[in-house]
Amino acid sequence: MRRLYSTFAGGMPGIGLLLMRLVVGSVLLARTSSHLWIDPPLHMTLASASLAAPGLLLVAGLWTPVAGAVVAVIQIAEVLGVDGHRLVGLLVGTIAAALAMLGPGGWSADAWLFGWRRIDAPARKQ
Repeated sequence: MRRLYSTFAGGMPGIGLLLMRLVVGSVLLARTSSHLWIDPPLHMTLASASLAAPGLLLVAGLWTPVAGAVVAVIQIAEVLGVDGHRLVGLLVGTIAAALAMLGPGGWSADAWLFGWRRIDAPARKQ
């Protein structure tokens, strides 16, 4: 993860990335939850689960580049192939692609797990 991003944005840019992750993740969870709680056909259940899992990862900020890329590909494929809610899918896919490129931000599990650590060496006694 450190190879992808030299730093994890903090401050206002980090809050902006956090808000983007929360919005995209919650939209994905809201759109897929209706398909997961009823008894739909297997292909609809698998499609919903394939979007719910990256949605949860985006909310947590874990594996953000992978989750964002998966969401972007699935949403763009949905926009090109399915009628209805094309603008929502396009918006979610575009923001997910931006998150995959920009990173999760400072308030994420990725930053906590893979961020740079500062080690303070004690002063040398003479």
